[in-house]
Amino acid sequence: MKIESKVAVVTGGASGLGEATVRNFVQQGGKALIIDLNDERGQNMINDLGTDKVIYDKADVTNEEQVKAALAKATDQWGRIDVCVNCAGIAPGQKTVGKHGAHDLSVFQKAISVNLIGTFNVLRLCAVIMQENDPNEQGERGVIINTASVAAFDGQIGQVAYAASKAGVVGMTLPIARDLARSGIRCMTIAPGLFLTPLFESLPEDAMASLGAQVPFPSRLGHPSEYSKMTQSIIENPMLNGETIRLDGAIRMAPR
Repeated sequence: MKIESKVAVVTGGASGLGEATVRNFVQQGGKALIIDLNDERGQNMINDLGTDKVIYDKADVTNEEQVKAALAKATDQWGRIDVCVNCAGIAPGQKTVGKHGAHDLSVFQKAISVNLIGTFNVLRLCAVIMQENDPNEQGERGVIINTASVAAFDGQIGQVAYAASKAGVVGMTLPIARDLARSGIRCMTIAPGLFLTPLFESLPEDAMASLGAQVPFPSRLGHPSEYSKMTQSIIENPMLNGETIRLDGAIRMAPR
C-alpha cells in the first residue's frame, strides 16, 4: 500500500512512538487522525502539521462511543481510513506479591483494559470502515499495526501486568490477520525494545546510557523515528501479515 493520499488512525499519536509515526506518515503524503488524551501536545501536532493533514481527538481507547466519534471525524473530513496504528499504552510496575501484599488487582485490570482491550477496540472499529474501501491492485483495503513490547517475551520482575497485556496483543495478531484476510486487511504487531520515549526522557543521562548499553547493537536506546520507519515498511510491503516483529537491537531482557 502506498502511503500517499491515505488516512491513518494513530492512538497515542501526540507523543513518543505515535508522534513519530504521525509525522512520518504525513511526510510521506498521508493524513492522520490522532487519538490521545493530551490536548496540549495534540494541538501542537496540529499547529506543526496543519489542519488539512492532521485531526486530533481526545478519546479513551477503551471507550467504544468515544472511539466511534473520533473515527467519524476522520471519515467526515477525508472519507476513508486506510491504516490503524495502535501506540497508546501504559506501563505499570508491581510484583505478584510485594512488600504490601498481593498485586493490586485493579492495576492489573487497568493494564489489560488499556493495552489489550483498548488496542482491540480501536482496530475492530477501524476494520469495519476499512472493509468498505475499494481494493488496490493487490486486493488490499487496509493495514493494522499494533504495538506490543519485548516484555511480551522477556517480562521482567514487576512487569507481570504489562507483560500479560502485551503478550495478549502478540497472541491476537495472527487470528485477526486470518479473520480479516477475506477483506484484504492485514494485521501486524511491532514489539519494541528500549526506546527513547517520554518514559525514558525523564531519566538522568547516565541512566539512559546504562540502559542503552544493554542493547547488543546498536548499543543505545531506539529512536521513535526507527519505529515509524518500521510502520512504513509494513504498510508498503503486502507480504507482511500476521506476524510480530521484534524491533530491539537483539536485546533479551534480564530478570531485573
